[in-house]
Amino acid sequence: MTIAKPLQYTYIALFGGMLVGLAGWSTTSFPSFSRADGTPLLNGKLAHAFEKHYDAQFPVKRLGTNLWAALDYTLFDEGRPGVVIGKDGWLFTDEEFKPAPSATQLADNWALIRGVQQELERRGVKLVMAIIPAKNRVYPEYLGEERPAVLHAGLYRDFLSRAWQSGMAAPELLETLEHAKDNGQVFLRTDTHWTPLGAEAVAQRLAATIRDGKGLDLPSQSFVTEAGKQKPHKGDLLSFLPLDPLFSDMLPEADQLEARQTRPADNGEGADLFGDSQQPQIALVGTSYSANPQWNFAGALKQALSADLVNYAKEGKGPLEPMLELLQDEGFKQKPAQLLIWEFPERYLPMHSDLSQFDQGWLAQLRAAGNHDERLAANQPGKPAAQ
Repeated sequence: MTIAKPLQYTYIALFGGMLVGLAGWSTTSFPSFSRADGTPLLNGKLAHAFEKHYDAQFPVKRLGTNLWAALDYTLFDEGRPGVVIGKDGWLFTDEEFKPAPSATQLADNWALIRGVQQELERRGVKLVMAIIPAKNRVYPEYLGEERPAVLHAGLYRDFLSRAWQSGMAAPELLETLEHAKDNGQVFLRTDTHWTPLGAEAVAQRLAATIRDGKGLDLPSQSFVTEAGKQKPHKGDLLSFLPLDPLFSDMLPEADQLEARQTRPADNGEGADLFGDSQQPQIALVGTSYSANPQWNFAGALKQALSADLVNYAKEGKGPLEPMLELLQDEGFKQKPAQLLIWEFPERYLPMHSDLSQFDQGWLAQLRAAGNHDERLAANQPGKPAAQ
């Protein structure tokens, strides 16, 4: 088929105009580029940095990404791997839906947890487990068509039962969060994490369990929490819906997050008037649920316990890695806390963790100790549960 000359010229003109337009549009990314201090102008690193910046800001790439994400979101109710779409603008991490990476991963992780418990007992440290229920377990009414894998159906109860049978203090936090829902959101709609209200409810329940325990002589100190204004919060799960900037109106409505900050009371009973407090006898370790100050979990614990604490939690490392790092910390070895609260979201129990930075022989010893103690516990039916 032969195209008439006038149509050929028209096609060439339109195509050329489109290229010129896209080229002009792409130059809008130039002003936002800035070279790092000390980078010479005549240097291949500068060109490489500009290339990466241009590629990230290239309008055609952004258009394609936004358009594809919009189609997935509207037609199939899906986002990128990492998020599960729920109802009414609720998003869930897909870590709460996946099956275990291997048949033995849950057993390996549990043996390691038991080994950690034995090591802490050897050092005279009392362990309190804060097993955080999955967000979809607390808010099942907002689940969409996708459902968690069979593994997750009884995961929380199984984890709690294992802890009780092993003699761990582990309060029932699912009921705590379900009751707290009557007072407001305990998890953020567009984020993996809880709200300060949810963190506060869990802190109060943990404090009640700790106060009911025996053998602890903790220095008392008063704390107060101040609440700030609510501000829009861009949840971490929105990063799996790349609709910005072309289809940002399609994104779920932003969460509102109330900033909270806890500080020592000025003249309360037990306050340290001279700024010479004793070393805190309580430690906290865990995930971003504890490490991120936006949720104020550590602050809520201080106020609920009327005692100071040291926060060893870290973001982006899961619950196992920060605990293992703490066990190897020289300061903690020399002066361990009397009480250690281990914040552990249930979804991590069957998950693989990268523990390659630790001595594998040491990890094997911890698991072996945990497996051995587990067998002993299994041969003692009727052992009272620690709640």
